[in-house]
Order: sequence, then C-alpha cells, then structure tokens
Amino acid sequence: MNLNFNGLNLAEPLVMAIVNVTDDSFYAQSRTMSEKAVAERAEQAMTEGATILDIGGYSSRPGAKDISVEEEWQRVNLGLKVIREVLPDVAISIDTFRSEVARRVLQEYGPVIINDISAGEIDEKMIEVVAEYDVPYVAMHMRGTPQTMQQNVDYEYDVTSEVVAYLRQRAEFLQSRGVHKIILDPGFGFAKSLKQNYELLLNLDQVCDLGYPVLAGLSRKSMIYNLLGTTAIDSTTLEGTKILNWMALCRGASILRVHDVKEAVELVEKICTK
Repeated sequence: MNLNFNGLNLAEPLVMAIVNVTDDSFYAQSRTMSEKAVAERAEQAMTEGATILDIGGYSSRPGAKDISVEEEWQRVNLGLKVIREVLPDVAISIDTFRSEVARRVLQEYGPVIINDISAGEIDEKMIEVVAEYDVPYVAMHMRGTPQTMQQNVDYEYDVTSEVVAYLRQRAEFLQSRGVHKIILDPGFGFAKSLKQNYELLLNLDQVCDLGYPVLAGLSRKSMIYNLLGTTAIDSTTLEGTKILNWMALCRGASILRVHDVKEAVELVEKICTK
C-alpha cells in the first residue's frame, strides 16, 4: 500500500490540528472567526508539532445549523488565505462535504486533502472533483446529515461489522471512480450511540485491516465528556481524549485529528519510539 500522499508519509502516525472557522463548533475554544485568531491558532499548532491543519467552515456537530455554500466558502477562504500567508508550505486539509467548496479551494490554492464527513454521499459530485484533481480524500462513515445523524443509530447487526463493511465498499467504489489516495474515518460521534462509539474504538484494528490509512477523530467529543459527566472544555475531558487517542494509535490509526496538539504529538512520539 502506498503510504505517501502528496508528500505526507503516513507510515508513521501524525497529528492533524483542527482549525474551525465557525461560530458554533461544539468546543468553543476552537472557534477562530478572525484572521488574527486563525493565524495564532495555525502558528501555535505547527509550533507544537502538527503536520496537517484541517480547516472547516461548516460545523458538523449533532444538530448543527445549516449554512449556505457561499458562507462556507467565505469562511474556508478566510482560513486558507491567512494560513497560506503565514505558513505557505504547511499541509492543508479542508473539512467539507460540498463539491463546490472543494473545487474552488483546489482551483485557487492548489492541492489539499479533502476531508468529507459523508464519503461523497451528500454531494456525489465531490467524487468527480477529488478524482479530477487527484488529491488525498478522507472518507468518513456517517448516516444522514449532521442535523439528523443521531436519529440513525440502529444497526441491524453490530456497529463494527457494519462500519467496516461500509468503508470497504465505499473505498472500492471510490477506487473505481478514480480516487486512489484514500484515508478512512470510522466517524466517532456520527450516527453512533455512546456504547457504539466505544465498541467501534475497541475494534478499530478491523478498520485498519482494510489496508488504508485511518483517521481517528476523538478529540473532546461527547463520547468522552458524557461518560465522565464533564464538559468539552473540562481538563478531565482532555485526559480522556489522551487515553482514547492512545487506544486508537495502538489499534493502528495513522492520523489523530485533535484540538490539543501538544498532548497528541507527545503521545505519538512516545508510541513511535517504543
């Protein structure tokens, strides 16, 4: 399997830092709506050891408000413009499920990773765009939309086998449509109950066994703070995140998508040096 995507070596785990150009992301401290806030977040993340900056202009938390394509583009464009000015060579990921946003980014800024929470299910034209530009593509498991996903947590058999089957089939479909730089994301917190999230994490090696790099997005999610009886901003939630990230790495995850870069980088370094 080729683990070098556009200069990114995924043979060893790396850290993707979240840059939310949104006003309603579930973790309020991650919201960066001004040029100054974006620049500070990006520079801090890179100083702390991040490899990829993941820019999102559309909050995908459960029940998030829907916004127009143009509003999402304006947010993403603000983030990209600032980051390209202060960190011109950093690897960028764009967290979007809309093909028009992806195409405009690729036309105006060049190659980036496209991080699609719907794996091309919400906007089927996304697959055409990714194949045309031959860029890395994160395909995530989700049911419905961010507004409806938590109403879709009933699985006929068990969550692990169904997520694995979906990602296998989706990856094969993407390959058949000309998308070859595929990263899989099991979608923690997306159309899964608390119990299902942990079952999926315990069996994450089954997703990794599909033969593609796997992204784990566990950072400060409700599966942690609801279990602990805390909130997203609580320090205990960060400690929980570190434990779950460690579990994900031990089961074969290639990318940790996080809010707290320093802690994730330290974890990766400890595991990789053993």
